[in-house]
Amino acid sequence: MAISAAQVKTLRERTGAGMMECKKALVEADGDIEAAVEVLRKSGQAKADKKAGRVAAEGRIVVREAGGVAVILEVNCETDFVANDDNFTGFCDRVADTILASRPADVAALMALEVDGTALEQVRTDLVAKIGENIGVRRFALIEPAGQVASYVHGTRIGVVVDVTGGDEALARDIAMHVAASSPMCVSADDVPAETLDRERSILTEQARQEGKPDDIVSRMVEGRLRKYLAEITLLGQPFVKDPDQTVEKLLKQAGAAVNAFVRFEVGEGIEKKEDDFVAEVMAQVRGA
Repeated sequence: MAISAAQVKTLRERTGAGMMECKKALVEADGDIEAAVEVLRKSGQAKADKKAGRVAAEGRIVVREAGGVAVILEVNCETDFVANDDNFTGFCDRVADTILASRPADVAALMALEVDGTALEQVRTDLVAKIGENIGVRRFALIEPAGQVASYVHGTRIGVVVDVTGGDEALARDIAMHVAASSPMCVSADDVPAETLDRERSILTEQARQEGKPDDIVSRMVEGRLRKYLAEITLLGQPFVKDPDQTVEKLLKQAGAAVNAFVRFEVGEGIEKKEDDFVAEVMAQVRGA
């Protein structure tokens, strides 16, 4: 199949591999970006799978706490200029307060709720007409903690809420800051999905075989590398950002604390924004003149 330059560019940004290696991997994967990433990782060409999705959308992350319950919310817009507009930020605050007050099941139920006699969806539509940009409530999570809730918002683009049992308020906030900075996938290795482990084990096995090792050595290498991988993606296994000489797990044990759960939102994560071809746009205008 034909592989476009845009596909090669995307794969290069994701993996750091060379242009020709990216093109070959895309051909082998029939143009599937995710499959091509695995091809490059198995061959050792991928330097890093930087992101599962390109982060391009604008907007804000809002966190609210009341009565021991917290909400974390993402609202998107098209430009960072609008993300800082008072009308947009006021809408974000209004949505967050509505979630805390009514605790809807999902975004659809949320937008159907009325505030001062007007459905939130109508409020959103009116704001789109006023500002001139598309605006959408993308997602939210309500956290009713088993322990104490703590939160951290980095600027307006990253927000974290954690549920911690034991320890004190300062520790809980430190854990929230760590999650914001290090972006773990889950709390512990027990929480990692089986399909994620199977895929990683397959990749690591192929990498080890590419090194020409015998099967018994390959098995030991894979398990060792898998343990390292789990330490990198789990909260408990990561070095604590304020003291990299100890893991988060060790920090929590010293304080007699445990993390029950966390939620981390980053503006636009997983959303691919269309890249406009400026040259093509100009040429189209010239031809139409």
